Amino acid sequence: MKLTHHLVVNYDLYRKMDVFEPHWASPEEIKAFHSPEYIDFLQRVTPTNQKEYAQELQKCMFNCGEFTDCPIFDGVFDFCRIYSGGTLDAAHRLNHGLCDIAINWAGGLHHAKKSEGSGFCYVNDIVLGILELLRYHPRVLYIDIDVHHGDGVEEAFYVTDRVMTVSFHKYGDFFPGTGDIKDLGAKNGKYYAVNFPLLSGMTDESYKNIFKPVIAKVMETFQPSAVVLQCGADSLTGDRLGCFNVTTKGHGECVDFVKSYGLPLLVLGGGGYTIRNVARAWAYETAVLLGEEVSNNIPYNDYFEYYAPSFKLHLDPDPELENANSKDYMEDIKIRIFENLRALDGAPSVQMAQAPPSILTREEDEDAVDPDTRAPEHDNRRQPEAEFYTNENDQDQCEPSNTEKDSNQMDADRTSATSMEVD
Repeated sequence: MKLTHHLVVNYDLYRKMDVFEPHWASPEEIKAFHSPEYIDFLQRVTPTNQKEYAQELQKCMFNCGEFTDCPIFDGVFDFCRIYSGGTLDAAHRLNHGLCDIAINWAGGLHHAKKSEGSGFCYVNDIVLGILELLRYHPRVLYIDIDVHHGDGVEEAFYVTDRVMTVSFHKYGDFFPGTGDIKDLGAKNGKYYAVNFPLLSGMTDESYKNIFKPVIAKVMETFQPSAVVLQCGADSLTGDRLGCFNVTTKGHGECVDFVKSYGLPLLVLGGGGYTIRNVARAWAYETAVLLGEEVSNNIPYNDYFEYYAPSFKLHLDPDPELENANSKDYMEDIKIRIFENLRALDGAPSVQMAQAPPSILTREEDEDAVDPDTRAPEHDNRRQPEAEFYTNENDQDQCEPSNTEKDSNQMDADRTSATSMEVD
């Protein structure tokens, strides 16, 4: 996150959007999806006392702790509260028309289940965000371009027709081992789970040739009123755990295509294990979402040396990585997905009741607020200009106001939720 933050700041992208400090999600908010027992456990467990919970772990199967893919570390639950709060705040702003696109690069932890962690994911902020969106939107589309299957999100909405999940992922002998094309959903949710199982070596061209037609057909069939896009960067070429050959431009083209529909869009991070490339992708995709052109030359920043030897924003594909996805294979999967979508009778009709008050702090009704005090009330978590600067001269030019001077100075590298309004 630090590397991404520094690129966004030094490309001057932060000036084109509103940046907000997220609230920390409360245990009650997180329990909107996760079981109380699991969340209570995450609140109590620490690296020093985790052995005391060995029997509870064995009984409850929380899949957290030693010898699991969700190790316990100091502050694990605070970590979950921060990134989950960012996603909830982003969804809230979309619900109330305060922005068109909202980003939380710290979110996107798509593997966590109702009562267990999985794949370094402890709390599923995506599910929490979708549940928040469903309070105001009859249908929400979830798209996942992580190299791993978005199993936790799919499982959460497997039997509902109000959420369609679409995942493009490596399938086979690869974590988490789910996401076959035959996994369609069940009961009311039958055909509302869409999986495109892929093989190693996916290129930009191959990805584009399946992503755009599938998403276009999904949009036509499901007619969502809001979209959640998980942008896991482990689908990039050169990722330590990934096996695709997609470049930053190819990854960003998917983001741009989804943006082109003009629907309320919640954009989240996800996986990525070559951190300099994760930062490249998310900084570039921030620019894509803003409609801004950025230089291919990495701007000088505190982590400049991480981008050696090229010091370029964009990645080149690996010429030695073979694409195991033949045109015939991809065409066959695409046709089968289209056939499944044709089995639907069109977008489901949803009787929407008045949304109950949310546990989140709501913006006050603008008509009820004194115009002289309205802006401070609405912007109490907006980050002042002085929070972001690229050098000492820039800092001098952005002298904070008296109100900003009185506020607590926050770490510029913190995990934050970013909301933006695109003209």
